[in-house]
Amino acid sequence: MDIFELEAESRTDMGKGASRRLRRSGKVPAIIYGGTEEPKALMLSHNEVQKRLEHEAFYSHILNVRIDGKDTRAVLRDLQRHPSKPVILHMDFQRVDDKHRIRVHVPLHFTGEDVAPGVKAGGLVTHEMVEVELEVLPQFLPEYIEVDISGLDIGGSVHLSELKLPESGVLVELSRGESHDQPVVSIHAKRGAGGEEEEAGEAAEGGEAAAEEGGES
Repeated sequence: MDIFELEAESRTDMGKGASRRLRRSGKVPAIIYGGTEEPKALMLSHNEVQKRLEHEAFYSHILNVRIDGKDTRAVLRDLQRHPSKPVILHMDFQRVDDKHRIRVHVPLHFTGEDVAPGVKAGGLVTHEMVEVELEVLPQFLPEYIEVDISGLDIGGSVHLSELKLPESGVLVELSRGESHDQPVVSIHAKRGAGGEEEEAGEAAEGGEAAAEEGGES
């Protein structure tokens, strides 16, 4: 099966007890909502879900959820994991159609780090974000957004407003106002280099001199 396809079955047995029984039988309780249809409770194979989740693109791709043999296009909206065990507790899917925008978290892929002037000068790259929330029409949903830092020097950064978005794409954070134009990635000088090391050396020398004076007296 393709990594973007999931087999699902409808379920009518609801409640926490029912969900626990499903998990014990190797199933994942889920729900699908949105569009013109009513929300529907589902169950999926835990093993199959785990295999799909190994692929980064699964989280930001339009999925084909086959429910009782009928195909439904959807995106993964929420995923609940057990805090200490490799167990998927619940999944939320949202139906999609080409006429309405959807909100998804899209991963960021950083390129150009090996040639960035700031890195060559000894600076450190700080990834402020690893994904962004994007509102976009389904047909333009990207697998990821590329962030090129090949031109960044020490002290430089790339902000949300500088990202190249797909057609119809809008960053949810930027829609809240200019003050939300946060940095995505930046290059900083290494701490402890240069001046700080010299200051530490001078402090050590001062301590030795004081000790020598004390010994002579």
